Amino acid sequence: MNDPSKRTHDVYAYEGRGLVRSWTVGVPFEASAKEQVRHMAGMPFIHKWVAVMPDVHTGIGATVGSVIATRGAVIPAAVGVDIGCGMAALRTTLTSHDLPDNLSALRSAIEAAVPHGRSDNGGANDKGAHRNKDRESSAWANLRERFEKIAAKYPKIDHRYKDEQLGTLGGGNHFIEVCLDEEDRVWVVLHSGSRGIGNRIGVHFISLAKEDMQRWFIHLPDADLAYFPEGSVHFDDYVRAVEWAQEYAAMNRSIMMSAVVGVLDDSIGKEFWTDATAINCHHNYISREHHYGANVIVTRKGAVRARTGDLGIIPGSMGAKSFIVRGLGNPESFHSCSHGAGRVMSRTEARRTFTVDDHVSATAGVECRKDVDVLDETPAAYKSIDAVMHAQRDLVEIVHTLKQVLCVKG
Repeated sequence: MNDPSKRTHDVYAYEGRGLVRSWTVGVPFEASAKEQVRHMAGMPFIHKWVAVMPDVHTGIGATVGSVIATRGAVIPAAVGVDIGCGMAALRTTLTSHDLPDNLSALRSAIEAAVPHGRSDNGGANDKGAHRNKDRESSAWANLRERFEKIAAKYPKIDHRYKDEQLGTLGGGNHFIEVCLDEEDRVWVVLHSGSRGIGNRIGVHFISLAKEDMQRWFIHLPDADLAYFPEGSVHFDDYVRAVEWAQEYAAMNRSIMMSAVVGVLDDSIGKEFWTDATAINCHHNYISREHHYGANVIVTRKGAVRARTGDLGIIPGSMGAKSFIVRGLGNPESFHSCSHGAGRVMSRTEARRTFTVDDHVSATAGVECRKDVDVLDETPAAYKSIDAVMHAQRDLVEIVHTLKQVLCVKG
């Protein structure tokens, strides 16, 4: 079927070994990303195929927007170093009429309540990456014991700010937004992960996997495909560490969400509450699941689980729409969907291509940073979110359409 309006996805079969199902009809899928996916699909422990989401683009270690089901092995670089990165969204009973006229002041209040960005090169005086050490001690207490057991065996993964970074946004494409839905209801949406400690875990175990490949004389088409076979020295420890980091990431988002709701409570001057629509989902993670008759580990690198009825969040860029979606449980995608719009150009290329005036025009009507340091996140650096949503129309259905009115960038 060649009609893009009817064709839901493409299937690529590579010589020898490797099958890919790609939900990229009508959206860019660059050659370098296809090459990454081809190498991944050829690994001997891939279950059925690699599923490619419409926000796909070349990544470090593995292709962003890929879903990889494996039997008997796990690839640390496929998860990456932003372990547990994901989204949280919360709908309130407020409407646009309840928001203060001065959205700039509201943005400043959110920025004051949630540490974000980076200063002091990430050192001890970094006011963006760390919060008061004792502020979230109860949250860290729920995580400490299991982490200490992992760190006792792998001391290199320890991070001096692991407890202080709970409740902090980070930088890059992480953000906090205030949005309005089609009924004029106010939502809080945010994007972040496991911060420095997740990075430390990812980097260390990726290195260990590469060392194992050298020790076993296993030659790979890409060094980032280094893996831990089930039953090997590091397999269980890696899975345990990643699952811990994913829990840290979810808690991090919950703490920030509470902080933003507190800012709204202080700023609005009227009673409101949040309703039952609350979502907290990963999009860089592993999950033990059952697909096509087998127990597998599913690695979603820039993808969201979309089982039948699952609620998920698919954000656009700073000036575009975002979507609350409900999964359709498509088995061919291993019950998955995209995690966003997906980049069409690198950060370096975006900074070289766009001007501050371009960014100001693209983010008209959104209270956000409009300076040279966020040009890599300008909307035109991303794919069309409408095209992405159309390409995955058999993976999810749209429940709510959100439009940003305020955005805090890390």
